[in-house]
Parts: sequence; structure tokens; C-alpha cells
Amino acid sequence: MREFNEQELIRRQKVEENNKNNIKSYLKKQKISHKINQILNQYKDFSKEELEISNNIVSTYGRIISKRGPFTQIRLDEDNCQIYVNNKMNQELFDFVSKLDIGDIVWVQGTVMKTMTGEIAIKAQEVKLMSKSLKVLPEKYHGLVDVEERYRHRYVDLIVNKDVRETFKLRTKIISTLRHFMDQRGYLEVDTPILHPILGGAAARPFTTHHNALNREFYLRIATELPLKKLIVGGFEKVYEIGRIFRNEGIDTTHNPEFTSIEFYEANADLEDMMNITEQIFKYLAKQIGKTTIDWNGATINLEQDFKRIEMSSEISKYVGFDVKKASFEQLKKEVEKIGQKIENYYDEGHLINILFEHYVEETLIQPTFVYGHPLSISPLAAKNDEDPRFTDRAELFINKKEFANMFTELSDPIDQLERFEEQLKEKEAGNDEANEIDYDFIEALEYGMPPAGGCGIGIDRLIMLLTNHSSIREVLLFPHMKSEK
Repeated sequence: MREFNEQELIRRQKVEENNKNNIKSYLKKQKISHKINQILNQYKDFSKEELEISNNIVSTYGRIISKRGPFTQIRLDEDNCQIYVNNKMNQELFDFVSKLDIGDIVWVQGTVMKTMTGEIAIKAQEVKLMSKSLKVLPEKYHGLVDVEERYRHRYVDLIVNKDVRETFKLRTKIISTLRHFMDQRGYLEVDTPILHPILGGAAARPFTTHHNALNREFYLRIATELPLKKLIVGGFEKVYEIGRIFRNEGIDTTHNPEFTSIEFYEANADLEDMMNITEQIFKYLAKQIGKTTIDWNGATINLEQDFKRIEMSSEISKYVGFDVKKASFEQLKKEVEKIGQKIENYYDEGHLINILFEHYVEETLIQPTFVYGHPLSISPLAAKNDEDPRFTDRAELFINKKEFANMFTELSDPIDQLERFEEQLKEKEAGNDEANEIDYDFIEALEYGMPPAGGCGIGIDRLIMLLTNHSSIREVLLFPHMKSEK
């Protein structure tokens, strides 16, 4: 049984009273002559006296956000306009408007006027209740300040917090600008399946679901990589996809179970090309929104300067005091145990090197930095490095200790790729529930021949966190996932 507070009960009683008086509390579409911003723009240069004699009749609508004497302020999008009605003008209309509540959505028709302070207002001739608000909006000056409530009830957050609305408008602009960047450079936007029969394309725990008609299990995709590379095999030179990714993992300030990413692939390209275009993307977006220098999470990030590039093993070696590329498994194991990390059964030297990187180096990466040269065992889809095949032509972009992008020269050798998948299968059997499965259809695609290619994936939500200066991913997701309310 739902319980209502006193104000909610009063509002429900008003609906009942309206019903008794044949007044609808919820209307269908109403004809309007102007939106609020059009009224403000069209009449802003008129004097008070000119408006009094012009008798310009307009009709519009909006949500009531405040009431003061004969003035009722309504809002549509980011624009506010006042409705003016007093009891001398029309007692019945005045009484009707007096009973309206903050949060109600109303339609109004009347003449345009200016107040004593020079603000545009509508001298109401008719007001209709379009939608009765049964809930009380948060108090104007304190707003919706409980963070959990803001995320759970985003629609209320959007009503009362202008900054939140601006963030999500900017999010849309950033994604639109990113699309423009890719389209202008000849990349073709495509859609690939969300339901995958094979787990692949990244190291992550999946969500699973059952398809009744086919009577088989599917994974919600953890990456778009393998289908996009099949399109490179099929003859497309440049492809990209902006879409939702699903990973059955923890929730924190930078992770949500579903998130948006862009992955793009280019034939006859390599890691160097991918680092270059990734740097161009970040700089282009920052310039387009006018934020080339950003104070984010306690650091001033410069997106105008050249992005730094460092080799993973060389950087780790500075901290541990020996060349990790030349170190034995036992020497690396000892160093990992020294920092208190657990050694899993499937670990080899590459896994240990990655742990040391995460412990010693990640925390030092403040300005945009590409880290390249990842071990083979943690990069099952990247091409081997020509000089040292224990490592790959792979890089990650870090900004203020966080990973923003992952890119590499693609592995096009189907025999090598199958061997990598088989190694991943051994890891899965040894306890690595994030390991890839063998995608034989992808292997078959490679057997038809894939040209040399480069590929990259960028987490869009984290990118938007940076460009909108938010420290939590929940601030840039309209509907973040939350724990159940008790």
C-alpha cells in the first residue's frame, strides 16, 4: 500500500475536485503560437508602452516553477516566462490559477506585456491545466541535494537542476561532434549485434541471456571488436560503431554495468596511426566545446599539448630497479608478492608485468599519456611486436590515472589468432573468468584474409566525464544502475 504525505494528498484531492467540476487535469496536445524562447526573442526590444497598445496575442505552455502574488512563472526547456493575472482582470481565472501548484504543467493564452522591471510576461486571458503534478518538487533554494535520490529519480533532477540539464545537452553535443569527426575522415558508421554467441573482444565478465526460439544462450556484448574486424575482412576500409557495451562487473565512480563506447578500425593502418587519430579526437572535441585545459579530479589537464608516449616495461623498470623484460618469472613473482598481490594459477611473466604497471606507473600518469608495449598474454587480439614477440603493438591512453582508450595493430594471422584463443581457453579453465572464448567464425573470417589494420576503442562516458568535469560516471549517465532501495 502506497502512503502519501499531506501535500500529495491535497494535490490528489484537487484532481478529484476538478473531475467533479468537469475540469480535465490531463489534456492532450494543445495548439500554441510560440515557444517561450520565441516569445522572449520576438518581443524583447518592445517597450512597455508599445506592448500595451499592440495587443499581441500568444499561446504557449510550460511547467510552473514559482508563484508570487499575481505572477506565476513557467519554464520550457531553459526559458522562463511569467503569467500575469489578478482578481480585477478575471476573478474566475484568478481563482483557478491560485489553486495551481508548483510543478503543474499549464497552457496559457494572452497578450504580451512587460513588467515594471522590464521582464516579458503574458497577461493571461485563458489558462488550462495540461498535467497535474501529484508530487511536490524539491524546495527551490536547496534543490535535490541527496546524490542517491538524484540518480534514482533523474527526471526530478533534470527539472530542478539546470547544471544537470546542461551536462546532458553537452553529452549529446560531444557524441554528435565525434560522429562528425569520424564521418569527415571517411569512416562508415555501422551497427553490429548486441547478442553474441561467443565471448570475445575484451577481457571482461559477461551478462548472459537465453533466446527461446533458438534455444541457446547468448552473451550481451562486452565489445564490438570482432564483428567490426569481420567488416574489414568484407572489404570496408574504415568502420566505426558507437554503442552500448555490457560487463557484469563492479560499480564505482568510473564503472557502470552498461556503458557507451566507440570502436573504430582502419585497413592498412597500425598502432602509430591509431595513437595519432585518438590524440586528434581528444584535441578536436576539446577545441569544439572550448575546453582545451580542464581541471579534473584535482589536476589541470592540458589537451592542447602533444600527448606523451612511454613504453610499459621501461617505465616499470625505473620503479623496481631491474629490467622487467629480462627478469625471470620467479623474480617478477617475488616483486608482485612484495606489493601484496595474489598470484593466480594462470599467470605468466606478462600478467606479472601488468600488475607491476598498475601498481607503480598508473598513479603517475596525469597528463595524456600513451602507454605501449603490452605483454602478449594480456593482449590476445593484438599483433606481436617485430623486435620482441613476447610483447605486442598495443597501447592504452591514460589521463589522470584513468584509462580512456585501448588500441593496437590488429592481429591478421588466423593461425596465430587461433593459438592465442587456445591459450585464453587454458586461462579460463585455470580460473580466469574474463578470458576470451574461441570464436571459430572469426578465425574463418581471418582465413579469407584481413588486410593489415589498426583498431581502437574509447570509453565515451569516461571521455564525457573529463570534458564536463565530473568525477563520477553516474553524473554523465541519465539512468545509472543503482542498488535496490531498502
